[in-house]
Amino acid sequence: MRDLKIPAQRHPEKAKRPDNAQPKKPSWIRVKAPGGEGYAQTARIMREHKLTTVCEEAGCPNVGECWSQGHATMMIMGEVCTRACTFCNIATGKPPEDLDAFEPGRVADAVQKLGLNHVVITSVDRDDVKDGGAEHFAQTIRAIRHRSPGTTIEILTPDFLHCDPAVLEVVVDAKPDVFNHNLETVPGLYQSVRPGARYFHSLRLLQRVKEMDPTIFTKSGIMVGLGEERAAVHQVMDDMRAADIDFLTVGQYLQPTPKHHVLDRFVTPEEFAAYEKAAFGKGFLMVSATPLTRSSYHAGDDFARLRDARLAKLA
Repeated sequence: MRDLKIPAQRHPEKAKRPDNAQPKKPSWIRVKAPGGEGYAQTARIMREHKLTTVCEEAGCPNVGECWSQGHATMMIMGEVCTRACTFCNIATGKPPEDLDAFEPGRVADAVQKLGLNHVVITSVDRDDVKDGGAEHFAQTIRAIRHRSPGTTIEILTPDFLHCDPAVLEVVVDAKPDVFNHNLETVPGLYQSVRPGARYFHSLRLLQRVKEMDPTIFTKSGIMVGLGEERAAVHQVMDDMRAADIDFLTVGQYLQPTPKHHVLDRFVTPEEFAAYEKAAFGKGFLMVSATPLTRSSYHAGDDFARLRDARLAKLA
């Protein structure tokens, strides 16, 4: 029986890779250990509903802060991903189960019990499923709308690379408020960082969302500290704006284990501030660029600012 708590079984494709040193984190990266009443309550609701969170599976450094406020990013379609990105801590391999038809209802029930004003739903890649899980995303969105009509919904989806292009319409027709799909890194690093994906496919996916429904906010993010050049990051920003992406996130790559992609360097807070300034200058409605920025970090507050920025632009 596979034990996903054991690194060699969690990431079998990485077991024979040489170890990469994990340098000590600088002061601006360190966070408090998770705990407290709010954290415990969020954990209890997740367990009661048998839900997986990307906060835990990906080892997010912000889990203590977010869970203490009742915010958790729910990860649907199982806990085993069919891709093997070298930066990611989510378990990889062949998923042992089919999609759970009751999962959308459990997610909706948890959202209602947590009293969320804004929820983020993400997933593993399921290349073993014909539509990549598009209908499962749509059912989850509809279930949340039914139980919590006042909650705004942000989704962080796979790239649906091996699916019929029409499956994207299934997700868009369910009308999430924010459609996020991360480019993760600059195109020159895709072969070593995100070998199962294609940069321009991911970019075009987000552009198609905007073409299908211009009212949906689009969002994407990258990590820095993987060995990218600053000019390449600016080119990604330009590519995103050409695809009419509204919201950019930029965060520090943190190496989950010695078997994962090597950490090139810790990017300073001053460099992140410069990326943020440049991105706003290129026309993004919203930018979050800090060492601890992650796709769903402060997502509710950022969504409010994003909506205000659109209204201001229209005015």
